[in-house]
Amino acid sequence: MEKTDLLALENVFFAYPGEEGQRIKVLKGVDLRLEKGSFVTVLGHNGSGKSTLAKLMNALLLPEEGSVWVNGMNTRDEAMLWEIRRHVGMVFQNPDNQIVGATVEDDVAFGLENMGVDPAEMRQRIDQVLRAVEMEQYLQVQPHRLSGGQKQRVAIAGIMAMRPSAIILDEATAMLDPKGRQEVMQLAHQLNREEGVTIINITHFPEEAIDGDRVIVMENGNVLMDGHPREVFRQVEQLQRIGLDVPFAVRLRHELAARGIELPFCLHQEELVEHLCRLLSTR
Repeated sequence: MEKTDLLALENVFFAYPGEEGQRIKVLKGVDLRLEKGSFVTVLGHNGSGKSTLAKLMNALLLPEEGSVWVNGMNTRDEAMLWEIRRHVGMVFQNPDNQIVGATVEDDVAFGLENMGVDPAEMRQRIDQVLRAVEMEQYLQVQPHRLSGGQKQRVAIAGIMAMRPSAIILDEATAMLDPKGRQEVMQLAHQLNREEGVTIINITHFPEEAIDGDRVIVMENGNVLMDGHPREVFRQVEQLQRIGLDVPFAVRLRHELAARGIELPFCLHQEELVEHLCRLLSTR
Protein backbone atom coordinates (compact mmCIF):
# COMPACT_ATOMS: atom_id res chain seq x y z
CA MET A 1 0.00 0.00 0.00
CA GLU A 2 1.09 3.56 -0.72
CA LYS A 3 1.16 5.91 2.27
CA THR A 4 -1.85 7.91 1.02
CA ASP A 5 -3.92 4.79 0.29
CA LEU A 6 -6.62 3.83 2.75
CA LEU A 7 -7.76 0.76 0.84
CA ALA A 8 -5.94 -1.45 -1.62
CA LEU A 9 -7.10 -4.53 -3.51
CA GLU A 10 -4.36 -6.57 -5.15
CA ASN A 11 -5.36 -9.13 -7.81
CA VAL A 12 -8.53 -10.05 -5.91
CA PHE A 13 -10.67 -13.01 -6.98
CA PHE A 14 -13.94 -14.06 -5.36
CA ALA A 15 -16.65 -16.62 -6.17
CA TYR A 16 -19.91 -17.71 -4.54
CA PRO A 17 -21.01 -21.36 -4.35
CA GLY A 18 -23.44 -22.35 -7.10
CA GLU A 19 -25.44 -25.45 -7.96
CA GLU A 20 -23.84 -28.90 -8.09
CA GLY A 21 -20.60 -27.70 -6.60
CA GLN A 22 -20.07 -25.03 -9.23
CA ARG A 23 -18.47 -21.70 -8.32
CA ILE A 24 -19.96 -18.43 -9.59
CA LYS A 25 -17.05 -16.10 -10.24
CA VAL A 26 -17.90 -12.57 -9.15
CA LEU A 27 -14.53 -10.77 -9.05
CA LYS A 28 -11.77 -11.69 -11.48
CA GLY A 29 -8.44 -10.20 -10.53
CA VAL A 30 -9.41 -6.72 -9.33
CA ASP A 31 -6.65 -4.20 -8.61
CA LEU A 32 -7.70 -0.93 -6.92
CA ARG A 33 -6.23 1.72 -4.65
CA LEU A 34 -8.44 4.25 -2.88
CA GLU A 35 -6.89 7.38 -1.38
CA LYS A 36 -7.64 8.72 2.07
CA GLY A 37 -10.16 11.55 2.05
CA SER A 38 -11.52 10.80 -1.42
CA PHE A 39 -15.15 10.47 -2.54
CA VAL A 40 -15.44 7.44 -4.79
CA THR A 41 -18.55 6.16 -6.57
CA VAL A 42 -18.76 2.54 -7.74
CA LEU A 43 -21.30 1.97 -10.51
CA GLY A 44 -22.46 -1.29 -12.04
CA HIS A 45 -25.59 -3.25 -12.83
CA ASN A 46 -26.76 -6.19 -10.69
CA GLY A 47 -24.21 -8.98 -10.75
CA SER A 48 -21.30 -6.78 -11.79
CA GLY A 49 -19.49 -7.38 -8.49
CA LYS A 50 -19.85 -3.95 -6.89
CA SER A 51 -21.53 -5.07 -3.64
CA THR A 52 -19.10 -7.97 -3.27
CA LEU A 53 -16.32 -5.42 -3.64
CA ALA A 54 -17.83 -3.41 -0.78
CA LYS A 55 -18.02 -6.42 1.54
CA LEU A 56 -14.39 -7.30 0.80
CA MET A 57 -13.33 -3.76 1.74
CA ASN A 58 -15.04 -4.18 5.11
CA ALA A 59 -13.74 -7.75 5.65
CA LEU A 60 -17.29 -9.11 5.70
CA LEU A 61 -15.93 -11.32 2.93
CA LEU A 62 -12.36 -12.48 2.39
CA PRO A 63 -10.75 -12.86 -1.04
CA GLU A 64 -10.22 -16.34 -2.44
CA GLU A 65 -7.07 -15.09 -4.12
CA GLY A 66 -5.17 -11.85 -3.74
CA SER A 67 -5.13 -9.42 -0.83
CA VAL A 68 -7.25 -6.60 0.57
CA TRP A 69 -5.47 -4.01 2.71
CA VAL A 70 -7.16 -1.49 5.02
CA ASN A 71 -4.88 1.20 6.43
CA GLY A 72 -1.96 -1.22 6.19
CA MET A 73 -3.87 -4.17 7.70
CA ASN A 74 -4.50 -7.35 5.71
CA THR A 75 -8.13 -8.50 6.01
CA ARG A 76 -6.91 -12.12 6.23
CA ASP A 77 -5.42 -11.30 9.65
CA GLU A 78 -8.20 -12.44 12.01
CA ALA A 79 -6.62 -10.60 14.91
CA MET A 80 -7.19 -7.29 13.07
CA LEU A 81 -10.80 -7.80 11.94
CA TRP A 82 -12.39 -5.65 14.65
CA GLU A 83 -9.89 -2.85 14.02
CA ILE A 84 -10.46 -3.09 10.25
CA ARG A 85 -14.23 -2.80 10.69
CA ARG A 86 -13.73 0.14 13.02
CA HIS A 87 -11.77 1.87 10.25
CA VAL A 88 -14.30 1.03 7.52
CA GLY A 89 -17.97 1.34 8.47
CA MET A 90 -20.76 0.16 6.21
CA VAL A 91 -24.29 1.46 5.68
CA PHE A 92 -26.59 -1.02 3.95
CA GLN A 93 -29.53 -0.66 1.56
CA ASN A 94 -32.26 -1.25 4.14
CA PRO A 95 -31.71 0.77 7.36
CA ASP A 96 -34.24 -1.42 9.18
CA ASN A 97 -31.70 -4.27 8.98
CA GLN A 98 -29.05 -2.10 10.63
CA ILE A 99 -30.95 -0.20 13.32
CA VAL A 100 -31.14 -2.20 16.57
CA GLY A 101 -31.89 0.34 19.31
CA ALA A 102 -35.29 1.09 20.85
CA THR A 103 -34.57 4.81 20.40
CA VAL A 104 -32.27 6.84 18.18
CA GLU A 105 -29.95 7.41 21.15
CA ASP A 106 -29.83 3.69 21.96
CA ASP A 107 -29.03 2.81 18.38
CA VAL A 108 -26.09 5.21 18.10
CA ALA A 109 -24.81 4.01 21.48
CA PHE A 110 -24.89 0.33 20.47
CA GLY A 111 -21.55 0.21 18.64
CA LEU A 112 -19.87 2.37 21.26
CA GLU A 113 -20.98 0.02 24.04
CA ASN A 114 -19.50 -2.91 22.15
CA MET A 115 -16.24 -0.97 21.85
CA GLY A 116 -16.20 -0.34 25.61
CA VAL A 117 -16.19 3.44 25.25
CA ASP A 118 -16.31 5.35 28.54
CA PRO A 119 -19.88 6.62 29.30
CA ALA A 120 -18.81 10.29 29.39
CA GLU A 121 -17.02 9.91 26.05
CA MET A 122 -20.03 8.02 24.68
CA ARG A 123 -22.39 10.86 25.63
CA GLN A 124 -20.14 13.36 23.86
CA ARG A 125 -19.89 11.26 20.69
CA ILE A 126 -23.64 10.59 20.50
CA ASP A 127 -24.46 14.28 20.77
CA GLN A 128 -21.74 15.20 18.27
CA VAL A 129 -22.77 12.76 15.52
CA LEU A 130 -26.49 13.42 15.87
CA ARG A 131 -25.78 17.14 15.44
CA ALA A 132 -23.67 16.33 12.40
CA VAL A 133 -26.53 14.42 10.73
CA GLU A 134 -29.14 16.94 11.97
CA MET A 135 -31.02 14.35 14.03
CA GLU A 136 -30.32 15.63 17.55
CA GLN A 137 -34.00 16.56 18.10
CA TYR A 138 -34.95 12.89 17.53
CA LEU A 139 -32.81 11.56 20.41
CA GLN A 140 -35.65 9.70 22.17
CA VAL A 141 -37.73 8.90 19.08
CA GLN A 142 -38.36 5.27 18.17
CA PRO A 143 -36.63 4.54 14.82
CA HIS A 144 -39.73 2.97 13.24
CA ARG A 145 -41.40 6.39 13.40
CA LEU A 146 -38.73 7.96 11.15
CA SER A 147 -38.77 8.36 7.38
CA GLY A 148 -36.43 6.27 5.22
CA GLY A 149 -34.01 9.16 4.82
CA GLN A 150 -34.01 9.84 8.55
CA LYS A 151 -33.35 6.17 9.32
CA GLN A 152 -30.33 6.22 7.01
CA ARG A 153 -29.09 9.33 8.80
CA VAL A 154 -29.31 7.45 12.10
CA ALA A 155 -27.50 4.45 10.57
CA ILE A 156 -24.74 6.77 9.34
CA ALA A 157 -24.57 8.44 12.77
CA GLY A 158 -24.07 5.03 14.41
CA ILE A 159 -21.13 4.37 12.09
CA MET A 160 -19.73 7.89 12.54
CA ALA A 161 -19.76 7.55 16.32
CA MET A 162 -17.13 4.81 16.01
CA ARG A 163 -14.95 7.33 14.15
CA PRO A 164 -14.14 5.33 11.02
CA SER A 165 -11.65 6.42 8.40
CA ALA A 166 -14.12 5.46 5.66
CA ILE A 167 -17.83 4.87 5.24
CA ILE A 168 -19.12 2.53 2.54
CA LEU A 169 -22.66 3.26 1.38
CA ASP A 170 -23.75 -0.07 -0.10
CA GLU A 171 -26.79 0.88 -2.20
CA ALA A 172 -27.77 2.98 0.83
CA THR A 173 -30.11 5.21 -1.21
CA ALA A 174 -31.77 2.46 -3.28
CA MET A 175 -34.93 2.27 -1.13
CA LEU A 176 -35.31 6.02 -0.63
CA ASP A 177 -37.43 8.56 -2.47
CA PRO A 178 -35.62 11.39 -4.34
CA LYS A 179 -35.74 13.68 -1.30
CA GLY A 180 -34.29 10.99 0.96
CA ARG A 181 -31.55 10.20 -1.58
CA GLN A 182 -30.63 13.87 -1.76
CA GLU A 183 -30.47 14.15 2.04
CA VAL A 184 -28.16 11.15 2.38
CA MET A 185 -25.85 12.29 -0.43
CA GLN A 186 -25.62 15.82 0.97
CA LEU A 187 -24.63 14.32 4.32
CA ALA A 188 -22.04 12.07 2.69
CA HIS A 189 -20.43 15.03 0.91
CA GLN A 190 -20.50 17.05 4.13
CA LEU A 191 -18.71 14.28 6.04
CA ASN A 192 -16.15 13.99 3.27
CA ARG A 193 -15.57 17.72 2.99
CA GLU A 194 -15.68 18.76 6.65
CA GLU A 195 -14.59 15.63 8.54
CA GLY A 196 -12.19 14.16 5.97
CA VAL A 197 -14.07 10.83 5.94
CA THR A 198 -13.38 8.70 2.87
CA ILE A 199 -16.69 7.88 1.16
CA ILE A 200 -17.21 4.86 -1.08
CA ASN A 201 -20.69 5.01 -2.57
CA ILE A 202 -21.90 1.78 -4.22
CA THR A 203 -24.88 2.75 -6.36
CA HIS A 204 -26.70 2.50 -9.69
CA PHE A 205 -27.78 6.16 -9.68
CA PRO A 206 -25.32 8.05 -11.94
CA GLU A 207 -26.39 11.45 -10.56
CA GLU A 208 -24.83 10.45 -7.23
CA ALA A 209 -21.41 10.34 -8.89
CA ILE A 210 -21.17 13.76 -10.52
CA ASP A 211 -19.81 15.67 -7.52
CA GLY A 212 -17.31 13.03 -6.43
CA ASP A 213 -13.60 12.67 -7.08
CA ARG A 214 -13.67 9.37 -8.92
CA VAL A 215 -16.00 6.90 -10.63
CA ILE A 216 -15.26 3.18 -10.88
CA VAL A 217 -17.44 1.17 -13.27
CA MET A 218 -17.69 -2.57 -12.62
CA GLU A 219 -18.64 -5.01 -15.37
CA ASN A 220 -18.61 -8.79 -15.18
CA GLY A 221 -16.28 -8.88 -12.19
CA ASN A 222 -13.73 -6.45 -13.60
CA VAL A 223 -13.00 -2.73 -13.44
CA LEU A 224 -14.18 -1.46 -16.82
CA MET A 225 -13.63 2.27 -16.24
CA ASP A 226 -11.88 4.28 -13.56
CA GLY A 227 -11.48 8.05 -13.58
CA HIS A 228 -12.92 11.47 -12.83
CA PRO A 229 -16.69 11.75 -13.44
CA ARG A 230 -16.09 14.00 -16.45
CA GLU A 231 -13.84 11.36 -18.01
CA VAL A 232 -16.10 8.39 -17.32
CA PHE A 233 -19.43 9.96 -18.31
CA ARG A 234 -18.06 11.16 -21.64
CA GLN A 235 -18.20 7.50 -22.69
CA VAL A 236 -21.97 7.53 -23.05
CA GLU A 237 -22.37 4.82 -25.66
CA GLN A 238 -20.07 2.38 -23.92
CA LEU A 239 -21.90 2.86 -20.61
CA GLN A 240 -25.28 2.42 -22.27
CA ARG A 241 -24.02 -0.68 -24.06
CA ILE A 242 -23.48 -2.42 -20.69
CA GLY A 243 -26.87 -1.29 -19.40
CA LEU A 244 -25.85 1.73 -17.33
CA ASP A 245 -27.41 5.16 -17.50
CA VAL A 246 -25.59 8.50 -17.42
CA PRO A 247 -26.59 11.74 -15.65
CA PHE A 248 -29.54 13.51 -17.26
CA ALA A 249 -27.48 16.48 -18.46
CA VAL A 250 -24.97 14.16 -20.15
CA ARG A 251 -27.72 12.08 -21.77
CA LEU A 252 -29.59 15.14 -23.09
CA ARG A 253 -26.41 16.73 -24.45
CA HIS A 254 -25.60 13.44 -26.21
CA GLU A 255 -29.06 13.27 -27.78
CA LEU A 256 -28.84 16.90 -28.92
CA ALA A 257 -25.44 16.23 -30.48
CA ALA A 258 -26.99 13.37 -32.47
CA ARG A 259 -29.39 15.98 -33.89
CA GLY A 260 -26.61 18.35 -34.84
CA ILE A 261 -26.79 20.63 -31.77
CA GLU A 262 -23.33 20.76 -30.22
CA LEU A 263 -22.93 21.96 -26.61
CA PRO A 264 -19.96 21.93 -24.23
CA PHE A 265 -19.73 18.84 -22.04
CA CYS A 266 -21.36 19.24 -18.62
CA LEU A 267 -22.50 17.05 -15.73
CA HIS A 268 -25.04 19.30 -14.00
CA GLN A 269 -28.48 20.23 -15.30
CA GLU A 270 -28.00 23.88 -14.29
CA GLU A 271 -24.87 24.08 -16.41
CA LEU A 272 -26.67 22.54 -19.38
CA VAL A 273 -29.49 25.10 -19.07
CA GLU A 274 -26.91 27.91 -19.14
CA HIS A 275 -25.37 26.52 -22.33
CA LEU A 276 -28.79 26.17 -23.95
CA CYS A 277 -29.74 29.73 -23.02
CA ARG A 278 -26.52 31.07 -24.53
CA LEU A 279 -27.13 29.06 -27.71
CA LEU A 280 -30.71 30.32 -28.03
CA SER A 281 -29.66 33.93 -27.43
CA THR A 282 -27.35 33.79 -30.45
CA ARG A 283 -30.02 32.49 -32.80
